[in-house]
Amino acid sequence: MSIRMYDIIEKKKNGEELTRDEIFSMINEYTKGNIPDYQMSAWLMAVCFRGMSDRETFELTEAMALSGDTVDLSAFGSRSVDKHSTGGVGDKTTLIVAPLVAASGGIVAKMSGRGLGHTGGTVDKLESFPSFRTTLSADEFANQVKDHNIAVIGQSADIAPADKKLYALRDVTATVNSIPLIASSIMSKKLAAGTRSIVLDVKYGSGAFMHTKEDAEKLANMMVKIGNYHNRRTAAIISNMDIPLGYAIGNSLEVTEAIDVLNGNGPDDLREVCLTLASLMIERSCNIPHEDARERVENTLKSGKAYEKFCEWIEAQGGDVSYAHDPANFGKAKYSMDVISDTDGYISSCNTEKIGIAAMILGAGRQTAESTIDHRAGIILSKKTYDKVSKGDVIARLYTEKEETLEASRECLLSSLVFSDNRTNKEPLIHKVIS
Repeated sequence: MSIRMYDIIEKKKNGEELTRDEIFSMINEYTKGNIPDYQMSAWLMAVCFRGMSDRETFELTEAMALSGDTVDLSAFGSRSVDKHSTGGVGDKTTLIVAPLVAASGGIVAKMSGRGLGHTGGTVDKLESFPSFRTTLSADEFANQVKDHNIAVIGQSADIAPADKKLYALRDVTATVNSIPLIASSIMSKKLAAGTRSIVLDVKYGSGAFMHTKEDAEKLANMMVKIGNYHNRRTAAIISNMDIPLGYAIGNSLEVTEAIDVLNGNGPDDLREVCLTLASLMIERSCNIPHEDARERVENTLKSGKAYEKFCEWIEAQGGDVSYAHDPANFGKAKYSMDVISDTDGYISSCNTEKIGIAAMILGAGRQTAESTIDHRAGIILSKKTYDKVSKGDVIARLYTEKEETLEASRECLLSSLVFSDNRTNKEPLIHKVIS
């Protein structure tokens, strides 16, 4: 290594800017295994305390994006578009937005992750369909995008491997919570995935990684800056995750709710977030005014074309499309329990993370990366924040294959709710759009 890691740590500890050569050399050598974890940990901690300039963050993102394979989508011109959510409870937006955009003229070539902890993962939801393939070869991926305008697969280990190594290190050294490190981690994978436009859903609240609007806005602004600097048409929405999105939490339950929305039904909050994201994606990928993009995606949803594209997509990736035609095929978990209110009043707030944990206890999420997902487990909410509740009302129904988890999940869910005598003022679902 021509540049000493000791010197890079020293510079950042003193609040100095690193050069492009220093950043690229550090990332390349760490990816190869030539820099020990203890030195990289020291540098990460220095970044947490000292921060990074915009230029440093742009170049760190680029270095991580180029540390492994990159996807070439140039054959599709400017129409390729990706969407990323920072994670939440009940967030099944990709299941709706991807076919909605693909049926409206965009090209969705997307890599998605699995869930860990209280947040769900798109790949896990898609695997609710028997035989659905979340791993495709590079040629299969490109051919499906060409033939159907849509493909969603799991993240490849060869995409941005530097980020994978750095994230594992950050996770055990208390260096996760840094805006430059979070933004470069997310955007390095988006740049490597090759799409020309990127739309981000940055969530805030008790069920989100960023707990405040202010921090969510800082993160969103930085990611939009990174995308635009690297010639990607980038936009972000900042959305509320102090309440679960929709009413279903858990894999096949969320797929069923997504199908409801694609068929013109489903919860208003979920539909509105999806229409907003899809509008921004079509605006950028098809280069049309926002009002025209919004009208186009609304018409696509109403016409049933988005649902048709959803079925086409599931079948193209090997999934049993009969489940898309009749979600009753998913079946119900062996055990269920109603969560009953023992009080009168209004739900004034909830801890969304705890609701996600209640679903995880049932088997809908992973407590560790090695945990097995129960695709039928989860929660269907009957009441959410701002709703009036009477004693004896059903607040939610729990589903699981493990009867012994029901009581712990019930207690966790009830502990997440705060009741009051009066209805509280409703917070906006979408706080801001950054474009």
